[in-house]
This record gives sequence, C-alpha cells and structure tokens, in this order.
Amino acid sequence: MTATAPTTTTIVTGRAATRGARRHAGASHRSEQLIGWVFLAPFLVAFALFLAWPILHGLYLSFTDQSLTGSGGGFVGVANYVEALTDPVMWGSFGNTVWFTVLSTIPLVIIALIMAVLVDRGLPGQWLWRLSFFMPYLLASTVISQIWIWIFNPQIGAANNVLKALGLEPIAWLQDPKVNMLAIVIATVWWTVGFNFLLYLAALQNIPQQQYEAAALDGAGGWRQLWSITLPQLGPATTLIGLLQILASLKLFDQAYQMLGGLSSDTTRSIVQYIYETGFVGYRFGYSAAISYVFFAIIIILGVVQALITRRRKDVR
Repeated sequence: MTATAPTTTTIVTGRAATRGARRHAGASHRSEQLIGWVFLAPFLVAFALFLAWPILHGLYLSFTDQSLTGSGGGFVGVANYVEALTDPVMWGSFGNTVWFTVLSTIPLVIIALIMAVLVDRGLPGQWLWRLSFFMPYLLASTVISQIWIWIFNPQIGAANNVLKALGLEPIAWLQDPKVNMLAIVIATVWWTVGFNFLLYLAALQNIPQQQYEAAALDGAGGWRQLWSITLPQLGPATTLIGLLQILASLKLFDQAYQMLGGLSSDTTRSIVQYIYETGFVGYRFGYSAAISYVFFAIIIILGVVQALITRRRKDVR
C-alpha cells in the first residue's frame, strides 16, 4: 500500500476545525470566568463596603481634625499620630490591655487543655461535659456581664459568700481598683474557655491511637503518655490557640465596659475603650482614628514577631 499525501482541501479543513475548537474553548473559558465573577461579586461588594472602605476612610480621618459633631475635617498631617505616641493615657490603656492579655491568656490555654484531656480520656457523660464547657461561649457579652455583676455583688454575691465560707474578708470586686481587673479576667475565662476547649478536643482526636497503644505495650503509664505523646502532638494547636487568644484579649472592651457600668479607671481602661471614649465622648474622630491605627500597627508587629519565633522553633526542631 502506498500512502497518499493529504490534499489542500483536507489541510484547510483541519486548520479550520482546529481554529473552531480553540474559539469554542476560549468562549467556554470566558463563560466559566464570568460565572466565577458572578458568584464572587456579593463577597467583593460586602468586602468593599464593610472592610476596604472603612479602613481607607478611617486612615483618611486619622490625618484630619474631624469631629463627631461634623466640624473640622481639615488636614493636620501626622499631628494626631505624634499626639498619640506621646499620650500617657493611651500608653496606660495599652498597658492595661497587655496586662489583661497576660492574665487571661495563660489560664484560657491551660484550663482548656485540662478540660479537653479529661473529656478525651473518657470522662463519664461526655456529651454533658462538652455542652456545659461550651455553652457559656454561646451567650452574648451582655448576658455574661449581668451574670457576673450578680456574682461579684459585694452584699449578696456568690463570690463573697465563698470567701466568707473560707474565713476570708469580702471584697468589692468591681469597685476596688486593685481587684476589678481580676474580676474581669475571671468572667472572661469562664465565658470564652469553651472555644479553646473545642479546638484542643479536635486536636486530641487527631492523634493516632496506635501511639498510645504502643506506649502502653512498652509500659508507659497515663502521665508518661501525656508528657511524651499528647503534649508534643498538641504543639501546633497550642501555638494557634495562643495566637488567637492573644488577638482576642487585645480587643478587650465589651465585658469590661458593661461590668463596670461604662466607667473607666486607670487600672481597667483598655485601649479600645479609650478609642471609644476619644471618638464618641470626646468627639475627636480624627484623633481616635489615629490611636486605632497605632494600635493596629502594634498588633501587626506582635504578629510578625510571633511568626518569626514560631518559624525559628520549627527550624531548630
């Protein structure tokens, strides 16, 4: 058999078919892109209206002397930032926020870990414990504040009744500047520890049971398994929970403002509350915006430092 050379008509027809297929593929690709943008449009609109625009507008206000009353609005350059960086009240409020973060983050990590280990190890009535541990987290901050206002009531509160039963003197929990921050920390731990508990419980359930079985065969008891298997495996989860808790604690406002009746002092005023007071009580929108962006920059710096430390630890391992 002898091969016949393709005719000109066959070549032209093949090229036309190829171009048609390419045009069809291009049209199909553009159609898929259009459909993707249609599905993405609601998110982009919400992102622009409720995140991008407020951030950009707030940044603009931080360079003006805008007032809540509508007066001002003139460009003042970096004057607001200079004032913020030299404002002792702002730094005092930031110090209170950091102190609250330290006091709350440590127990929120440790207590959540203990609760998760107890439930994961087969504590009787697991569904009840899970519900009771997580239920407070579902309540609104106003409800939590009212509950703990009654608990910390100097005359009829349960907290002072416990102190009396122990032979100790009653305390004015929310009125005494020496202990009111501690009262806010106690309420916050009770309120939010359930979220960290769920994260730890999920991490515990991802640890292979074969490791515990092998350790048991080697004679390792419960404590040895906890220190040699459980805690090392929970390292990434602990890092994540610690970071999330630090970011959440730095935003202290709701429970402190409500439990103290909207009052503030040098020992409990958080930086978010100072931003609120400056903008909505002192009517200085421009200055409050500048404080918020200084606070935002500090959070970014802390996040970068934490990421570098975490990466260095991974490299060492």
